[in-house]
Amino acid sequence: MVSLIIDNKKIEVPEHTTILDAASKNHIYIPNLCYLKDLNEIGACRVCLVEIEGVNRLVTACNNAVEDGMVIHTNSPKVREARKINVELILSQHDARCATCVRSGNCSLQTIANDLGIIDIPFEIELPFAQWTEGFPLVRDYEKCIKCMRCIQVCDKIQDLHIWDLANTGSRTNVDVSHNLRIEESDCALCGQCITHCPVGALRERDDTDIVFDALARKDIITIVQIAPAVRAAWAENLGLDRDFATVKRLVAALRKIGFDYVFDTNFSADLTIMEEGSEFLERLKNKKKHNWPMFTSCCPGWVRFIKSQYPDMVDQLSTAKSPQQMFGAISKTYYAQLLGVDPSRIFNISIMPCTAKKYEAALPVMNDAGAGQDVDVVLTTREVSRMIRAEHIIPEYLEEEEFDMPLGVGTGAAVIFGVTGGVMEAALRSAYYLATKENPDPDAFKDVRGGEGWREATFDLAGSKLNVAVASGLGNTRKLIEAIRNGSAKYDFVEIMACPGGCAGGGGQPIEEGKELAGERGEILYGLDKINDLRFSHENPSVLKCYEDFLGKPLSHRSHRLLHTEQKDW
Repeated sequence: MVSLIIDNKKIEVPEHTTILDAASKNHIYIPNLCYLKDLNEIGACRVCLVEIEGVNRLVTACNNAVEDGMVIHTNSPKVREARKINVELILSQHDARCATCVRSGNCSLQTIANDLGIIDIPFEIELPFAQWTEGFPLVRDYEKCIKCMRCIQVCDKIQDLHIWDLANTGSRTNVDVSHNLRIEESDCALCGQCITHCPVGALRERDDTDIVFDALARKDIITIVQIAPAVRAAWAENLGLDRDFATVKRLVAALRKIGFDYVFDTNFSADLTIMEEGSEFLERLKNKKKHNWPMFTSCCPGWVRFIKSQYPDMVDQLSTAKSPQQMFGAISKTYYAQLLGVDPSRIFNISIMPCTAKKYEAALPVMNDAGAGQDVDVVLTTREVSRMIRAEHIIPEYLEEEEFDMPLGVGTGAAVIFGVTGGVMEAALRSAYYLATKENPDPDAFKDVRGGEGWREATFDLAGSKLNVAVASGLGNTRKLIEAIRNGSAKYDFVEIMACPGGCAGGGGQPIEEGKELAGERGEILYGLDKINDLRFSHENPSVLKCYEDFLGKPLSHRSHRLLHTEQKDW
C-alpha cells in the first residue's frame, strides 16, 4: 500500500494506482475528458492536471501512478488556471452551440466548462469541416470533435473494426474514417459504441423524430409502435426516474400521450423468432451433413454486417430467421391489418430500439415482405424516444401504468431476456428442448450461458444429444470466437452473437451516462422480469400460438418463410 495526501486528505491505496483512481476511490473528483479506464489513458485532453508538491510541472492524473509520501492538490490556483486555458483551447476548436446539440445537458465538456466558470473564449475560433454522408444512420459532426481518441480506441480495442483513425497533421489533425474511405464504404457495423463513448456530441444517431411527429399528425394513417426488450430497462435514465418506477407500462402510457394509435411489445415477435429459429435449428440437426456448423443467430444487424464484411464465406451459417423487429413489422402489416380490417398501406410502423444498426436493417430493400412498403417504416433509439417525451412536455413522474394493446402485446420471460447477452440462446434452448421432447425443462436449466464474460461456452443435453453452444458479445470477442472455429480449436452447434458488449442492454442507442457501463445493471432488470413472468417459454405465448393457428399455420410453413425469414445473401 502507498500512503499519500490528496487535497489535505490522508489516504492509502495499492501501489501502481493512478492518481485519478486514487482520488476517485476517496470521493475526490478530478475532471477529465478523454479518459476511459484500460482503453484510453493517454492524457490527451490535459484536463485532469494536478499539482504535486515538489514537482515543478503539472502532471496528468489519468496516467501517472501514486508514490509514497506524495502531497497532491487537484484544484489549486495553478491547476485551475492551466485547466481553464486547456478547456478554452478545446472550445476554440469546438462548435459550442450547445442549445442545438443532442448532448446538451449530458456533455462532459459542457459540464467542465460550466464548473470552470468559462463564459467567453479568448482564442480565435477555428472549426474543422468535412462533408458527411447524408442519411447514414450514424452521424459525425467534425466541428464538435475534441480529438479525445475515445472512438478510435473503442472501435480498435473492443470492436476490432478500426473504422476511425487520425487524419492530417499538426494543428489540422482530426479524427476521420480510416483509410480515406467514406463511412458507407467502410466496414462499420453500426454498433454505435463510438457514440455511447464520445464525451461530446461529435457522434450521434440520425435523428428520425420529425418523421414520426409528422406521421402522428396525419389522420389517414395508423401509427403502430413496438418496444424492444432492452428499452424497458433504460428508457427513463435520461429523464431522472428511479428504475423501479420506470416500468415499461409507464412507457406505454407516455407513448399513448404522444399519440401513437397502438402500442405493442417486441417481446411478442421475439417469441415468434424463437419458434422459427428453434425449429430451423432442429431441422438443421436432422440433416447435419448438409450444413456447415455452427448455426449462428441472426437477431443483431450489427453482427450480421460484421460477418458479411469480415467472414462472407460463413454467411450461410446464419439463421434465416429475421430479427424480432422485422418479424413484427411483417406480421403487423399482414395478420394485424386483417384483424383491424384495414388496408396495410395505412399502417405506419415505428420501432423503439436500443440500437443504431436497426435503422439500417429496417431500410434494407428486401425488408418489405408484407407488400406495403418497408415492413418497419422508422426506427427510433431509446435516446430519441426520451427526446420525444420531453418535446411533448410529458412529466413522467405523474404517469400511471397502462397495459400494452392486444394481441401483439403479449410476451414471455424468454422474450424479455433477448435484451441481454446470452438471452437469445437461453430462450431458444428452452423452446428447442420442448420441441424435441414435448416437455418443458426447468426455465433456468440453461442459465450457464449467462454472465458478463465476452465469450462463454456451455454443453447441454438435448433429447439425448450433446449440444455445444457459445455466446459472444462485442465484436472483438466475436472475432476471437470465429477464428477459433475456423482454426478448429473450438467446435459448436449453436452460437449467439451480439455486436454490443453486454448485448442490447448496452446497445449503441441506449442512454449515455458518462464513465458508466450500464449493460450489467440493465441486464439484471431483464432477468428479474423473466423470473416474475407467468410465462417463461416462447412456445407458451398464447398470442403467438393464435397467430400460428389463424394465420401462419406452423413454424417454417410457406407463409412463415415468406414473412419471417430472409435470404441473408440478398441483404
